[in-house]
Amino acid sequence: MNPITKISVLLVLALFCLGARAQSYSQINDISYTSKADAYSLERLRLDVYHPESTDGCPVVIWFHGGGLEGGNKEIPSQLREKGIVVVGVNYRLLPLVTVRETLDDAAEAVAWVFRHIADYGGDPHKIVVTGHSAGGYISMMLCLDKKWLASYGVDADSVMMYVPFSGQAITHYNVRKMQGIPPLQATIDEYAPLYWVRGDCPPLVLICGDRELELYGRYDENQYLARMMKLAGHQQTFLYEIDGHGHGGMIEPGFHILETHLHQMLGQPVNP
Repeated sequence: MNPITKISVLLVLALFCLGARAQSYSQINDISYTSKADAYSLERLRLDVYHPESTDGCPVVIWFHGGGLEGGNKEIPSQLREKGIVVVGVNYRLLPLVTVRETLDDAAEAVAWVFRHIADYGGDPHKIVVTGHSAGGYISMMLCLDKKWLASYGVDADSVMMYVPFSGQAITHYNVRKMQGIPPLQATIDEYAPLYWVRGDCPPLVLICGDRELELYGRYDENQYLARMMKLAGHQQTFLYEIDGHGHGGMIEPGFHILETHLHQMLGQPVNP
């Protein structure tokens, strides 16, 4: 490469980076996404949308917060900001004030809202990723594998581009079992377990967990079994990651790099090493 060409390339790259930094973003908070009319639903069933301004066709990440299905609040993770994507942080009703069936219905209603409205915020409904940490990971697994939740709102679960649960529970969630009178270390697999709904025809499923010796309640081992069963069922795009040296909370930060890598791959974009 001659010096003039090299300088030109560097200028183009510099202008590109400056353009990326100069992109403005807006955040709209507490948007109601529900048709439910009870007081708890009206209070709780809200979402935040963070989006680039004056840009259309952006990929969309729906983030379900953690908290054991009993706590937590919607958030726009800092690791997803200023990435050229639309981010949706979702609240849902919490156990034990409601049942897990109602919680999963809330999550499905939120995703359906995104499909219907995200183009108004510059998002592409054909490029939606559903993800979340811990309880949020469990929710994303259930929406992926048990198609009835999204179908009840007229959405095909397979129209989501990709599901990326962070440290989601693959057996029946421990706080669901608590409401059933079952202790947290007594494992069960019923209709509220992602493992119950293993299927070979779903979108890409990226399972991310912390170190198997540090994770909560053997969470990695559950995900490993889910990955094995998915592959036995014929699903060729199940990916499993174990982040060594990181526990249940510590795996979140490096998990975002894995999410971003798969998102770039799905979009045919260069992947950051």
